[in-house]
Amino acid sequence: MRSGNCTLQTLSNATHVRDNPYPKEIDAFKWDMNFPLIRDNSKCIKCMRCVQVCDHMQTLHVWDVLNPGPHNFIGTRENKPICDLNCSLCGQCITHCPVGALTARDDIDKVQQAIADPNVTTVVQIAPAIRTAYGEAFGLKPEEATVQRLATILHHMGFDYVFDTSFSADLTIMEESSEFLEFMKTKKPNDMPLFTSCCPGWVRFAKSEYPELLGQLSTSKSPQQMFGAVTKTWWAKNHDLTPEQVVSVSIMPCVAKKSEAAMPSMTRTDGTPDVDYVLTTREMNRMMKSEFIEPLNFPESQLDDPLGIATGAGMIFGSTGGVMEAALRTGYYFVNHEKPDADTFKAARGEDGLKEVNTELNGVPVHALVVSGLGNTRRLIEDLKAGRRHADFVEVMACPGGCVGGGGQPIHDGCEMAGYRAPTLYKLDRQTKLRCSYENPSIKTVYKEYLTAPLSPLAEELLHTEHVASER
Repeated sequence: MRSGNCTLQTLSNATHVRDNPYPKEIDAFKWDMNFPLIRDNSKCIKCMRCVQVCDHMQTLHVWDVLNPGPHNFIGTRENKPICDLNCSLCGQCITHCPVGALTARDDIDKVQQAIADPNVTTVVQIAPAIRTAYGEAFGLKPEEATVQRLATILHHMGFDYVFDTSFSADLTIMEESSEFLEFMKTKKPNDMPLFTSCCPGWVRFAKSEYPELLGQLSTSKSPQQMFGAVTKTWWAKNHDLTPEQVVSVSIMPCVAKKSEAAMPSMTRTDGTPDVDYVLTTREMNRMMKSEFIEPLNFPESQLDDPLGIATGAGMIFGSTGGVMEAALRTGYYFVNHEKPDADTFKAARGEDGLKEVNTELNGVPVHALVVSGLGNTRRLIEDLKAGRRHADFVEVMACPGGCVGGGGQPIHDGCEMAGYRAPTLYKLDRQTKLRCSYENPSIKTVYKEYLTAPLSPLAEELLHTEHVASER
């Protein structure tokens, strides 16, 4: 999966090393191939990058040097099964592995089977961060790698409908902003803040590391899961389809999304998932290359209605601070009954690991924090618990820089790409006529025709969940 994008392969070719004359002694290493993160010990060169990034950047200590001595190897802590450890599935070990010993589980075959099945309708959603990165594998400039061009390609590949996760990001904001305003009505000055719950890597981290804080997490589902819930109910009904006739696929910059889609709390009452399959950006690019697709040969086309319509607020979800900025834009409108300047909350922007946004909602002071990277998150939580910091609302993203730097994005060895990708989203936000989630006409329609209002009984049933501590 890393051939052509492997540092060791490049170095070997440059030094004319074509074969290995030494006998290979590979320690037996069992792995759960259903887990979203896959390790192939035969490719490991013991560079220790996975250990370092997990220990020092994400502070989870999943990887370790086992069997010290001449036959040492890199494996999971205490040689435990990966599913028994506190792995957040952020995927940062994958993007920092130079040889492809760590990869995400490949679900391409399942998606291709669904596309080929004439008895089902395939629906695909494109996460906001995808448009910042998919073109890198084809040498495209950011202005060439548009989501409209990708929509044409995905239709060409056989998907029946192509939608935008930014639509359900707007839906998430409607619910989460409303939830925050209700939270603020009873919050006392020294109470712990409300935390966003859009990032499944962060949610997994909270469940294993800080289960006592689960009551502080927003119950709003992530945009991926809200999209799946709306697709298999309101949208399916409007197209005379049963939920069983719809195969819902998402293209995400994230490995943890594969785990999120399979959670029991993210399934329908009959046990079927709202999102059937999750592909990373890298998987989608491999699908395109397997069909010899050259993106610039395809024209742009609009995404399908109505779940393809999004505001600028929904698009900036892919960058650290984007969720907070979008939530405050809508929260301001809900309480002040007037449209804010869309750049009022721009203090949430930037690649710093921790940012502060101070504002007022109808005269009530609000202190918001934005954090990315789990090491930064751990330090912030410890400060909050010790009373060294106070906040009302906290956005957390597991990957440094947010989803644009996610563990499922294209890999550029030795280069952190979040800072290069995020400006694309903010440029799209500036160019979009509608920049606040409540302005989205499709959002207005889904509430009018189906959900009634944010936090309504039906919205609570479909769009919200409960967070349960990990058993690990």
